[in-house]
Amino acid sequence: LRDDRIRIERMEKLHFEYSHAFQLITDFYAKEVPDIAGPQKLSVILSLDKPVICSLAAVIAYLKEFNLEKMLYNPSNFKRLSSETEYMTINGTTMKNLEILQNQTDMKTKGSLLWVLDHTKTSFGRRRLKKWVTQPLMKSSEVNARLDAVSEILLSESSVFGQIRNLLCKLPDIERGLCSVFHKKCSTQEFFLIVSTLSRLDLEIQSLVPVIHSHVKTPLLQNALLEIPELLSPVKRYLKILNEEAAKTGDKTQLFKDLTDFPVIRKKKEEILDVLSKIQLHLLDIRKQIKNPSAEYVTVSGQEFMIEVKNSHKSFVPSDWVMVSSTKAVSRFHSPFIIENYRHLNQLREQLVLDCSAEWLNFLDHFSEHYHPVSKAIGHLATIDCLFSLAQVAKQGDYCRPIVQDNRREIIIKNGRHPVIDVLLGEQDQYVPNTTNLSGDGERVMIITGPNMGGKSSYIKQVALITVMAQIGSYVPAEESTIGIVDGIFTRMGAADNIYKGQSTFMEELTDTAEIIRKATSRSLVILDELGRGTSTHDGIAIAYATLEHFIRDVESLTLFVTHYPSVCELEKVYPEKVGNYHMAFLVNEEEGAEQKGSEDEENPEFITFLYQITKGVSARSYGLNVAKLADIPEEILKKAAHKSKELERIVNMKRKKLKSFAEVWKINGSQELQKWKSMCE
Repeated sequence: LRDDRIRIERMEKLHFEYSHAFQLITDFYAKEVPDIAGPQKLSVILSLDKPVICSLAAVIAYLKEFNLEKMLYNPSNFKRLSSETEYMTINGTTMKNLEILQNQTDMKTKGSLLWVLDHTKTSFGRRRLKKWVTQPLMKSSEVNARLDAVSEILLSESSVFGQIRNLLCKLPDIERGLCSVFHKKCSTQEFFLIVSTLSRLDLEIQSLVPVIHSHVKTPLLQNALLEIPELLSPVKRYLKILNEEAAKTGDKTQLFKDLTDFPVIRKKKEEILDVLSKIQLHLLDIRKQIKNPSAEYVTVSGQEFMIEVKNSHKSFVPSDWVMVSSTKAVSRFHSPFIIENYRHLNQLREQLVLDCSAEWLNFLDHFSEHYHPVSKAIGHLATIDCLFSLAQVAKQGDYCRPIVQDNRREIIIKNGRHPVIDVLLGEQDQYVPNTTNLSGDGERVMIITGPNMGGKSSYIKQVALITVMAQIGSYVPAEESTIGIVDGIFTRMGAADNIYKGQSTFMEELTDTAEIIRKATSRSLVILDELGRGTSTHDGIAIAYATLEHFIRDVESLTLFVTHYPSVCELEKVYPEKVGNYHMAFLVNEEEGAEQKGSEDEENPEFITFLYQITKGVSARSYGLNVAKLADIPEEILKKAAHKSKELERIVNMKRKKLKSFAEVWKINGSQELQKWKSMCE
């Protein structure tokens, strides 16, 4: 991030000293964790390495400031950090360049890979899909498990999948709600909504169990669906304890149906009833005192148990009664007995509210004991939602199931399309498909030249996105596709400076390249788009050539290298089996140029038609003037540029001819050959 949204907290050194950390952790797990298994958990914790214990102590101290230390009560959720990478490496630059989570135009989701893949029905499913998209898998067994599930949803004729999809529709955000319950931040309404939703899900999936057994074949789907009822089974009990009406209105005093498990609340309510019955009995004395056998208590503006007396009968009211309010016609009084008991009643009621709030928090604590199984069940639902979403993607026309293999270094795509542009163009404007054939054993580097705006960047992004989609477990937009597991995708494309860090465009370009050189392996896909363009031509060519040679010879990664420097293409001759030259095909519109030639033989720019087709061979020119015309650069500037371009071309060609002729002279041995050469030159 380039702004100040990251806050750095510094902790005292004491927190990181082993003796202090040991003491803090011992106290925390032996005394504070409300569980009989606390000491058992402590032994698991103390078997960890010393630096881990020191860090954990600091985390406990930090989370305590926010009352969030509960997250650490259960060490079985701790996961050992492994040096073995679990997911494909996609760094921030690649995320941005490939537009995986947001487009680069207005930073919105539309136009990103996530936008193409996201057909989820739930908020928690959407969050999981986002995780999947940014963390493609590295084991072909896991990828194929997802692909099997997607294929089954796609091809199955059973109605069970429709029923499951309907269950997912209109679900509230139970994952966020569960988190809110765990941290005791939820209202009674929110708790009731979440628990009733979970309970309903439990019943509905339970009713589908026989059909799931007989119709759902893939292990990923079957295990997830069959585990959910078991994981959610404790939830129903909590629903039975609650009074629905009170939960929906937020009245904690009436929240619990059966008070046998809540002795404190029951006792308080009994005390309140005692006082109320005393006050009710006292009404008989009042009637005698004011000689009115039909007198009743009235409540006005929240003041209860008042006796209303007409002003004409005020003389009957005892002198020790206190007037509370009056109108022109009546006055309202409290007797000394009422004053005392009413105060006591209000104290009891206030205490009841406090007791109920405390019991509510205890109740949430009890429910939180099931946090992990319930959270796992919601995770299963999120996975199912993502698989349905990927099945929806696969339904789109001309998508195929990729073959994903562990032990091969190859990316073979027959007639692949850019997943995002394909959707954006729609049916009326077909995206031109292209084939890719990269193999670790054969041609593993493509040097791509061609005119500006000819589709080079779209093509290289297409290869990367199809690779990402395949390793997520999604169908891909191609006729056929075979992907050997890629451990990382590294990209360098686009021009942008970083004034915030004081880095020029070229510095940014080389910083990105240096990181790729450090991190890419022989199993990576490396994409370099116009490396070396931020400096003078000779320096640019030199850096581009040396960098590409390093990737060909030393890194041995699968590489797509886009360039406007023809000299770089000479690497094909140096490494003929590993490198192939390609260009984006186009047609030169010579007629248009010929018509415009005019009588004065002035140079006019050549204009071209893009074919967007990857083709073998090198494109010697980039046709920049064509783009200048498309960008509406004024005609006279274009003509001047065309004139200058031809002039420079003539100079370069003349120099080449001179060099060639000089080289030929150098080889001449006899006078006859010299005479022959002279007449040829003339």
